[in-house]
Amino acid sequence: MAGAYTKEEVASLYRRHVGMVYQICLMLLKNVPDAEDAVQTVFRKLLEYGRTLQGPEHEKAWLIVTARNECKNQLRHWWRTRRADESELDRLSWEQRSDGELWELILTLPEQERMALYLHYYQGYSTGEAARIMGKNPATVRSWLCRARRRLKNLLEEADGDG
Repeated sequence: MAGAYTKEEVASLYRRHVGMVYQICLMLLKNVPDAEDAVQTVFRKLLEYGRTLQGPEHEKAWLIVTARNECKNQLRHWWRTRRADESELDRLSWEQRSDGELWELILTLPEQERMALYLHYYQGYSTGEAARIMGKNPATVRSWLCRARRRLKNLLEEADGDG
């Protein structure tokens, strides 16, 4: 078993993967301050993990799973049920992306479809790899992707009809 990461190694991993971890946290929590807190927690957990991960793909997968789990833990926390109205989500600001309109539509999809799209199209994972990360069957992830693409197509057609 390998030793723990040094602070410098965690800092290097942070620089390489902070954008991805932040996007996952923001996508799941839909709140910038909470997403930022979750990102810090994920990298703190990596620092405390006690051993190194086996290669860049394992590191990336570990960070994705840990980010998702941290967000789910935050969403289950009692404090989340006693927060202000979620209408504030309309003012959610993502990092500027070339596909901003599409990103806004992706936010309207159910969580599992959003995560499947993000892992497959934005992070480049195969459906099998995304399924392992999400702890689901590959056929389930493929179904979510198919459903999400259909929903996005309908939403884009509606938007074109309105504009």
